[in-house]
Amino acid sequence: MKALRLFPWVLLALLSACATVQPPAPPVSAVPAVLPPVAAVPALQAAPWNAVSGWSEDNPAQAWEAFLQSCSALKQQPAWQAVCSAAAEQSLQPEALRRFFEENFTPYQVINPDSSSEGMITGYYEPLLNGSRTRSSRYRYPLYAPPADLLVIDLGAVYPELKNMRLRGRLQGNRVVPYYSRAEIENGAAPVKGRELLWVDDAVDLFFLQVQGSGKIRLPNGEMVRIGYADQNGYPYKSIGKALVERGELDLDKASMQGIKDWVRRNPGKLTDLLNVNASYVFFRELPNQLAGPLGALGVPLTAGRSLAVDPRAIPLGAPVFLSTTWPNEARPLQRLMLAQDTGGAIKGTVRADFFWGFGNDAGKQAGSMKQQGRMWVLLPRDYPLPQAQ
Repeated sequence: MKALRLFPWVLLALLSACATVQPPAPPVSAVPAVLPPVAAVPALQAAPWNAVSGWSEDNPAQAWEAFLQSCSALKQQPAWQAVCSAAAEQSLQPEALRRFFEENFTPYQVINPDSSSEGMITGYYEPLLNGSRTRSSRYRYPLYAPPADLLVIDLGAVYPELKNMRLRGRLQGNRVVPYYSRAEIENGAAPVKGRELLWVDDAVDLFFLQVQGSGKIRLPNGEMVRIGYADQNGYPYKSIGKALVERGELDLDKASMQGIKDWVRRNPGKLTDLLNVNASYVFFRELPNQLAGPLGALGVPLTAGRSLAVDPRAIPLGAPVFLSTTWPNEARPLQRLMLAQDTGGAIKGTVRADFFWGFGNDAGKQAGSMKQQGRMWVLLPRDYPLPQAQ
């Protein structure tokens, strides 16, 4: 029996290059690689409401629509049924909503494995690209739908301890091997011909679209097309900004999205090598334009300024989270009620989150410059069954 219990971990090691954690619905950004459980100490520690920094100053009404979006995905779960049912009858007055949370939820401060309470808060957004449904000399960089030979292996169906974990790979004879890397896909190894959804005019913008995981494409006739994450080749995300810093080609304070784009303009011949540092590759699908926002890992539209991407090993997807951090490049407090509605390839750890800023260039500027320290409290229904620390 012991050998059988070890089998999935051996398989994970063999296929580590193609392993990802797959959330219940398509996330905005590339899904993270398979990792062991986070908890060396209890990740969630009960706290009194007066310990939640900034709670009494925020207006919960501004997060209410996002909370109702979470409830649309969670209301069938026993732990959420009562609070989501009660939410439908709530007054929208800020003080009434504050009492609703205080009477129905318990705040838990999120704690790192080393017992510290601060972590990194970054930002992401929904970009706008220029593109076309047909290839041309201008529009020559393709967005692909998932290829037919991409395998998704669900180990959790057999091994409950691997719930929400998926392997990505392909068949080679009768063996499952890692799927093609970014470089291999770009070099024509993968059967993606005919899977093109759209073509865009900038390779760097396309790369950052894959990092963000969703966006809008403006066609030549002015029509907007919303696209979102469909799948991924299974490789963990690696930062090209970090690679440039390590190579001595970019100062750390310039390793933002804009700083990387400036570097590319100066070094166009090095672009392909740089992008291939990140072997992860995202495939897309076209989404309905009437969606209020891009779809997050919870499967509901994200809300600008009120949705967070988190590590679901530490924070339950859909839960309200009170975030205490500062505005990008400022000391001004940014303390507000958020909803954990997404995941991301770089969002790994307990006190770690990605703040969704919304759509367009202004949102992109905020997202690109956000790298703040912050604290987090997850709000859970009073009878929520907390997992036991490992």
